[in-house]
Amino acid sequence: MTRRKLAFILIATTACGALALSAARARDVPNVATGFVANVVCSETFVSGLDPKRNLTETTDAMPGAGLITWAMDTEVDLDRRDVTVTLFGLGRSHAIYREGLGCTLDHGETLADGPLPPSKPQAASRPEIAGPALVAPQSPQLGAALDRAFAEPAEPPFRHTRAVVVMKDGRIVAERYADGIGIETPLLGFSATKSVISALVGILVRDGKLTVDRPVPIAAWRDPKDPRHAITVDQLLRHTAGLALGSSLQASLASALEPVNRMKFMEPDMAAYAESIPLETAPGAAWNYHDGNFIILSHLIRKAAGGHAADVMRFARRELFDPLGMRNVVMQFDAAGTPEGSGAMMASARDWARLGQLYLNDGMAGDKRILPEGWVTYSASPTPNAWVGIGAGFWTNLGDSFGANYRIAHGWPRDAYFAKGTIGQYVIIAPSQHLVIVRLGRSPNMPPEADGVSDLVRDVVTATSTGARLAGGN
Repeated sequence: MTRRKLAFILIATTACGALALSAARARDVPNVATGFVANVVCSETFVSGLDPKRNLTETTDAMPGAGLITWAMDTEVDLDRRDVTVTLFGLGRSHAIYREGLGCTLDHGETLADGPLPPSKPQAASRPEIAGPALVAPQSPQLGAALDRAFAEPAEPPFRHTRAVVVMKDGRIVAERYADGIGIETPLLGFSATKSVISALVGILVRDGKLTVDRPVPIAAWRDPKDPRHAITVDQLLRHTAGLALGSSLQASLASALEPVNRMKFMEPDMAAYAESIPLETAPGAAWNYHDGNFIILSHLIRKAAGGHAADVMRFARRELFDPLGMRNVVMQFDAAGTPEGSGAMMASARDWARLGQLYLNDGMAGDKRILPEGWVTYSASPTPNAWVGIGAGFWTNLGDSFGANYRIAHGWPRDAYFAKGTIGQYVIIAPSQHLVIVRLGRSPNMPPEADGVSDLVRDVVTATSTGARLAGGN
């Protein structure tokens, strides 16, 4: 049997085993799989500066079933052209291109909407800096032990592959640590933690009167009042209750390549146009279903409000959010049409992710400047009915009585905690009662629960920084 035939059998077997999904969707698997790999390797090679082989191994190790197909992939990284090509015999091919200031974009053969963007030159932050330029060692033995455990690898798989941890107390870093090859300024993929950044940018548009959460969204394809999608609101997109039939984005596995939402992300040059063409599966507001299409549509709204181009989005995001917070190592990435890939492709240093968390801990204020509208933070953390994982409007939340919230609280999380979350182990956790922001980035499987060790980290940090625990030397 040839390797090509074997690869085809493996793909077909996976497709048939996933609830008898259609042959048309099964045919997407090779291009979805190669697109995902090309995107991640390109981003973290040319933006993060990570070793592509190690990065690919750690990423696919965290995704159940990926080994059935990645062994047959050929990944070519061209350091001179700064692009990545991934092929799966003759069944799939994806090409990702790096552009200065805009990160990586999958090339589908069309002319890319925007050219290179010069690197940002952030102004001074509007709020006090969170740390000096040097690495902040743990400020107590207890914090040191917490980081030791977060970075320790178990003897057997699944492995954690923790890449970065930053702990902030009362607005200052009290502990941070990074894996080899990663430092204070290294931008790292947040995956779906990106959604919380998009939620913040939507909040700024609401602050400025350009969007309203409870009114139908201004999407041209849904303009006809007779179209049932006409009723979809910003709130429903933020909460994943819009009802579009795009499948689910909850899992990171080979089987998830069959979801139509992943065709949108890895095979369509204009992601928003594809998402906006999809019919309803349920009436708007009637059911909860987490998928990336909701935040691609929100990203399209941001692009239109900012001026229509990727460069306009970057200028808007820098002026209104990144620069006031002092976020200096941030790269938003875009599709071929110039819409930010706001469902899961923003990159930022662990410190910059912590700065975002601190904005929410400060109720949307950066120093004396209001970034988010009054009440936006409370709204973001408010629970969505029937969202069993515990999710709000752009953030996951421990508020409410969801299964996910109760599970996390039983494992040591504060009841009032809410957080940005990205697949395979990305977290920006805000715990108001503890005055804490905890960032954890890595490559850990979503299942089994606790494979990433984040509950141990939260519990250890809360104990180490609570009243009575002594932090050595302040900061």
